[in-house]
Amino acid sequence: MSFALGVLLFAAALLLSVAWHECGHMWAAQATGMKVRRYFVGFGPTAWSTRRGETEYGVKWLPLGGFCDIAGMTPYEELTADERSRAMYKQAAWKRLVVLFAGPAQNFILGFVLVLILAVGWGLPSLDGTAKVYVDRMMCVAPTTDAQGKPVECTGEGPAQQAGLAPGDQVVAINGHQVRNSEDLVLATWEIKGTADVEVIRDGQTRTFAVPVTQVQRMKKESDGSLSPVTVGAIGIGLSQDGITHYDNVFTAIPGAIGFTGDLFKATWDALLSLPSKVSDLWTAVTGGERAADTPVSVYGASVMGGQAAERGAWSMFLALLISINFFLGLFNLVPLLPLDGGHMAIVAYEKGRNALRRLFGRQAGGPVDYLKLMPITYAVVIVMGGFMVLTLTADIVNPIQIF
Repeated sequence: MSFALGVLLFAAALLLSVAWHECGHMWAAQATGMKVRRYFVGFGPTAWSTRRGETEYGVKWLPLGGFCDIAGMTPYEELTADERSRAMYKQAAWKRLVVLFAGPAQNFILGFVLVLILAVGWGLPSLDGTAKVYVDRMMCVAPTTDAQGKPVECTGEGPAQQAGLAPGDQVVAINGHQVRNSEDLVLATWEIKGTADVEVIRDGQTRTFAVPVTQVQRMKKESDGSLSPVTVGAIGIGLSQDGITHYDNVFTAIPGAIGFTGDLFKATWDALLSLPSKVSDLWTAVTGGERAADTPVSVYGASVMGGQAAERGAWSMFLALLISINFFLGLFNLVPLLPLDGGHMAIVAYEKGRNALRRLFGRQAGGPVDYLKLMPITYAVVIVMGGFMVLTLTADIVNPIQIF
């Protein structure tokens, strides 16, 4: 598949994810007796529309999202006679919360379905960085490297081969240190002098080999990106790793998918909390510095990455990107700031708590929150989010993340 077609496909998947989010609001509003005036995919001039019952459904020319127009979302809307009693702001708090939460919930549901597809089709990757480590090939031990960190040529058998290790062995521990992944094994080996007890699994049985560690010169990457020579331990093995858990069918995949989803929620939450700290990293990327792999990406950047994955047939990566975006979209919308769904939910919770206190003191319930008084805060949030989006878009254009 061509790169351009992959980009379009991923962009369309993102648009459908947003449309699915708005479906959640619409279906919940209709189920709780509210009036949904319009449901549209896109913005701008209308390309096509049709009316079913009291709701107009359609598509607009600018594919930049979508919206669901529920009558009476705020007290300032003009309402027809049949809308006044069904206005959203007049409904019970639980109904309003259900409608507001239904949008993010749709993203979580879609994300979980895609996790199941990923699990059955390609397997689930490890999110905590752990992976099974295997001996891929036996190597001699080069005594030093060149200035770029590439080992010089060498000949003969390495210590690991002489000790009895073989390709296909799964390395599980070295000197009692449980191996998490290939990088962990390399760094642990670097610190060893003398003999290393390497524990492996071969043909289903655990075996331990005493491997003499050779002290060699290697290049270590410093925090500023420069390389400096260090003396470390080496045993002469090439490594491969497999952090993928495979499943036979949907039913066997469900427990693993639930666990994976929980880990993804935590990772997404951590990423959401770290957003403010990424501003400086993005600015560094825009001004000519190195682009960190964990910096946020814009819709454009995500589509480009999706296009690259599709072009190379890496559909598991394509799905993983889409899954991550859906979980992030769902959690981000729950942030308690206007104009996000979480901001509206916070207002409902405030009104409910305020009225409970008023009843406690024998007073009548208060009126709806005055949204106009919150407009300065809303505008500030919109400006900050807009600036952040511009910064990520600029970084994706001038210094994109390379996944291949």
